[in-house]
Amino acid sequence: MHHNQKPEQFSRRILPPCKLRETINRTIMTSSDNGKVFLITGASTGIGRSTAIQAVEAGWRVVVAARSSEKLTALVDELGAGRAMAVACDVADWEQQARMVQQTLDRFGRIDAVFANAGFSKGSSFIEGKHKPEEWRDMVMTNLFGAAATARLTLPELIKTKGHFLVTGSVVGRITSVRNLYSATKWAVTGMAQAIRNEVANAGVRVTLVQPGVVNTPFWDQLQLPDAPALLPDDVARSVLFAVSQPPHVDVNEILIRPTGQAH
Repeated sequence: MHHNQKPEQFSRRILPPCKLRETINRTIMTSSDNGKVFLITGASTGIGRSTAIQAVEAGWRVVVAARSSEKLTALVDELGAGRAMAVACDVADWEQQARMVQQTLDRFGRIDAVFANAGFSKGSSFIEGKHKPEEWRDMVMTNLFGAAATARLTLPELIKTKGHFLVTGSVVGRITSVRNLYSATKWAVTGMAQAIRNEVANAGVRVTLVQPGVVNTPFWDQLQLPDAPALLPDDVARSVLFAVSQPPHVDVNEILIRPTGQAH
């Protein structure tokens, strides 16, 4: 250092939080862009949110959809508006999903991957507690009808791009569970994923059923999180990105992922 130079000239510049976010967003927006578009439902929290973040890091443009506009707006702020768009959408509503797809096409012009991830459980039993028919109806409409509607409305676009359809099932879509009706909806999703693949495989569309075990997400806010190991949303998101990053001739049909130590 020159004797008459001040040490502070060599100090590291510390950005205030607002400037730091802008710098991060600019970095993301100018990072590698694969030109492809990833539509994700149930994207405001948990697995969907983590998948959106990892997808942008991997070069995708993303459309994040969920019922919570506030959380989606915060997510797009984090990802950078140049590479992400938020669409408020209740997947149980066909018209809202149709608008979601059209808004995606209006903004980005194509759809290359779709992750039908929206779903919830309230833990309703078949025999215990009060009757909860509205809760059951909402769960079936979101978990099953919602995923089916996402498939029906996006598959024509995925056929055009020889794209990839992914859907969130569950370990309890392979075994029985005390959350009986939720488990039944996920068994139905397992069958639906297989039926979709049978129908679109010859068109070059890949189909992946993602079946997580226990994942520590807001899914458990109204349920008792098991006293056992749990995955993190990032763990499942990495499996999604693994599937979509395979060469075009590789179709990962199912991913069953449990935390180490979960026996069933």
